[in-house]
Order: sequence, then structure tokens, then C-alpha cells
Amino acid sequence: MRRCANLGRTAQRQRRRTRDPMAAFDALPAPLRAWLSRAALPWSPASCLRIWQRQRARGATIDQILATLDRAEARALAREVPAERAA
Repeated sequence: MRRCANLGRTAQRQRRRTRDPMAAFDALPAPLRAWLSRAALPWSPASCLRIWQRQRARGATIDQILATLDRAEARALAREVPAERAA
């Protein structure tokens, strides 16, 4: 059985982890952890935290940050459509 079988069929690149993924997840702010648990794609805690920190530095509210993450996921899902059609 493939090790990455739980990621589903996705065009997203797979990367090696450099640290414990559960520790990285547990260190995230609670609203970001909740968003990640509902995400349709396998987001890395590091990439989501970068978006979170960038938006917080700009003065965005938590709701605005979560909307930004929703838009980023929608763009990523839109890129998935051609990969599914090609199969």
C-alpha cells in the first residue's frame, strides 16, 4: 500500500516533512486548526500559518483571515479540475 494513499487523488505536489506534523498542527491558533480540520485539501500547517501571520500583520480579523483561506482553497480546487478531466 502506498504511504500517501490517504491524500486522495490530487494534483498538488507532495513534499517531505521536516518536523513533526502533529506538533506543528497543535501549535496553530485554534481557529486555524478548526479551518484545517474542515479543509478539502491536505494543507500544510506551515503554509496556513504563513497566510495567518501575513494577514494578522495587515490587521485582518479572524473572520477575514478565514475568508482569505477559503479563497486560497477555492483557487487550489479550481486548479484540480483539469487534473481530474485528464484522468
